[in-house]
Amino acid sequence: MITATAPGKTVLSGEYAVLQNAPAIATAIDRRVRVTVSESPGEYHSISAPGYLEGNWSFRLSEEGKFVWRERSPGPSAFSLVEEAWKSFDTAQWPALSLVVDTQEFVDAATGLKLGLGSSAAVSVAFTAALQSYCALDSDTGKMAMDSHRRFQGGQGSGVDVATSLQGGVIEYRRAGAESRQLGWPAGLHYRYLWSGRASVTAQKLAMLGKRREQVAESDSMKLLSETAENVAAAWSLGDSRQTLESFPAYIDALGQFSIDHDLGVFDAGHEDLVHLATDNGIVYKPCGAGGGDIGIVLAASEAAINEFCEQAHQQGFRNLDIALEVEGVLITERSH
Repeated sequence: MITATAPGKTVLSGEYAVLQNAPAIATAIDRRVRVTVSESPGEYHSISAPGYLEGNWSFRLSEEGKFVWRERSPGPSAFSLVEEAWKSFDTAQWPALSLVVDTQEFVDAATGLKLGLGSSAAVSVAFTAALQSYCALDSDTGKMAMDSHRRFQGGQGSGVDVATSLQGGVIEYRRAGAESRQLGWPAGLHYRYLWSGRASVTAQKLAMLGKRREQVAESDSMKLLSETAENVAAAWSLGDSRQTLESFPAYIDALGQFSIDHDLGVFDAGHEDLVHLATDNGIVYKPCGAGGGDIGIVLAASEAAINEFCEQAHQQGFRNLDIALEVEGVLITERSH
């Protein structure tokens, strides 16, 4: 039995600008996808997905390598991410496998809504790593996971979520060459995540931009967003909390203008009000989602300032989200029977 786990992520700066090769700062968070692989009797593979779909599903592979469901179909695209990851392997001689893809930690317990913490990228990483370990394949986990996740997204996305899930910690990432480097957390920089209670669908936002890629790339707001993302990354790499905090307001303003220009709704669901509230209190707040709701992060030089801000945010319907920085990336455990 092989179990691989991979953390989710939040993007702290560079969202959307990373598509134009500006740097993104992202951090792994301590909620994990768990993928377990074990041999199963019979000729059919089986898969269950707690946190995503109820039930257990059985399938075999057609001569073309496509999933053929035994009794009922979970839907034409329900397991498309798993199918894309499966394509990376030569499984013709494999025995039947039992697969468990557990994403329960990415669901808000109070509302049942999916949290925008990079669960699909974490699935790609953990699923790829589990199958690699199962078949003792010595290959590039990151490249395989990146490729399968990109196919799943129809060529959209930057890969920052896959890179963060693979490596853990805080990274600076650029899309060209999928380049990333590890960063530290600035000394004296306090943070807390807040949940708006409304989910966001990243794929829809990326599809909207993809239809007008050249127009977006040449827009003034994208150029400003990229420039300010560079400034945040430069400040963050210095490791100084004051300089880091001072770099964010211009980036947040640029992100707001970009959202307006391209109708993305990044600051919807109350995020805009919290940005203004933070500014009035001399601290930083920004949404971390692709738009329409989801989560945000407040950054400040003191824990007291964070607590005071969060009390006011709670009055506006936000609540604390119990997540924190995760230093470890993908992990594998093996148990023999």
